[in-house]
Amino acid sequence: MKMLKLLLAATSLGVVADAGAAPPRPDVPGYALGQATLARAPYSMADLTALQKSMLFGADDVAALRQSKAILADQTEAILDVWYGFVASTPELVVFFGDTRSGQPDANYLGAVRKRFALWILDTADATYDQAWLDWQYEIGLRHNRLKKNKTDGAHGPAQVDFRYLPALTIPITTTLKPFLAKKGASVADVERMHAAWVKAVLMQAILWSHPYIKDGEF
Repeated sequence: MKMLKLLLAATSLGVVADAGAAPPRPDVPGYALGQATLARAPYSMADLTALQKSMLFGADDVAALRQSKAILADQTEAILDVWYGFVASTPELVVFFGDTRSGQPDANYLGAVRKRFALWILDTADATYDQAWLDWQYEIGLRHNRLKKNKTDGAHGPAQVDFRYLPALTIPITTTLKPFLAKKGASVADVERMHAAWVKAVLMQAILWSHPYIKDGEF
């Protein structure tokens, strides 16, 4: 019965794009959310709504993500220290930030990605789920795939991030984020809601990023 209620509730889920004016975007090299130069995503707004419904992602999750932004905004560097520490200690991941010419991690590449990663935290917390947001997700996916990997920063790393790591990273990212959500006095229930919303939001993005890896017509 509980599962039936969840499935019935899902028919009303899905997030309407925020029609408000887009905030000014920071001048960070390679950050392109909202830029007209981005290719149009090959998946539609209707596809996004269907995906959100399938993930039980709705207005309550958006509200929880919005709540998390105020909590996380001044913690982004500390969060990135944890995430970068995890990557650095995981050879299977750090290899994608390496310079194939030297066999060593590329500090410049790591630094450039880190600046955009900080903005990604805030963008995830206040995503508008409009066409501009959708196009940016597609661009991020391209930059992980061999189609555009390394091109944004002129790096000399491996040709692509292997697909399996895109959905897998949902777990370490959201697990290590949870303590930061609890640092500003939010109730246990609110922390749980914010964390659950983040799990959905990160997995949703990883699914969208996967498009360049999937055969035509199979996404």
